[in-house]
Amino acid sequence: MNDTEGFDFERRFDERGAHEWMQENWSKAFMFCGLYAALVFGGQHFMRERPKLNLRRPLVLWSLSLAIFSIIGALRTGVYMLHALTNSGFRQSVCDTSFYSASVTKFWAYAFVLSKVPELGDTMFIILRKQRLIFLHWYHHITVLLYSWYSYKDQVAGGGWFMTMNYAVHSLMYTYYAVRAGGLRVPRSFAMLITATQILQMVMGLAVVILVYHWMHEVHCPSNLDNITWGSLMYFSYLILFAWFFYNSYLRRPSGDKGSKAE
Repeated sequence: MNDTEGFDFERRFDERGAHEWMQENWSKAFMFCGLYAALVFGGQHFMRERPKLNLRRPLVLWSLSLAIFSIIGALRTGVYMLHALTNSGFRQSVCDTSFYSASVTKFWAYAFVLSKVPELGDTMFIILRKQRLIFLHWYHHITVLLYSWYSYKDQVAGGGWFMTMNYAVHSLMYTYYAVRAGGLRVPRSFAMLITATQILQMVMGLAVVILVYHWMHEVHCPSNLDNITWGSLMYFSYLILFAWFFYNSYLRRPSGDKGSKAE
């Protein structure tokens, strides 16, 4: 895409400054994750003997804000990825690194990695409302934050696919959360669809990482073995965990013991 495209604030965004900041400060992601873990487990201990909080209205506003952010991000990055696919082909869309600097996407690429910090707030609602907190939830939050910041500092190939897919899935997910928090009834099939799209995202993410490795030395497909190794482990673990969650939530039959239900 040429530099005449994109909104004014997108064109004026200083991606070089953002990249330099991330190169110098990406390791601060470990600090955020450490604070998050302390708040998660400390918060659960704090709430153990206390009544749960309702927080319905704040949760609606929280989820709706993230839904709107994700929808706009998905549309803006999706425009770029569609252009790359139709004009340059699939391989170039995978190996492309202009995503980080193109006028239409440079702001949204940086906003994506930064958004992984406030998204940690999802867990606080679960803890304060005393809902069940599963391993997948907090593991996913921590590893996405670390990998996103780590990858942005190197601006590796595949980032356009990773970010666009995540924006799209979060558009559905946070919209669903906002509607549920608002007290509206949502068909079970919609929740199944969201988890199915998450599984598809992990399959595609793993495929992109493998393709980057395959093309890394054949064509201009910038990456490094450390990033590919961590990306592969992350996406493979997500694939297993989300598939297991889907099975337990929607496919497994009740055991029949005292009417127990599949979780």
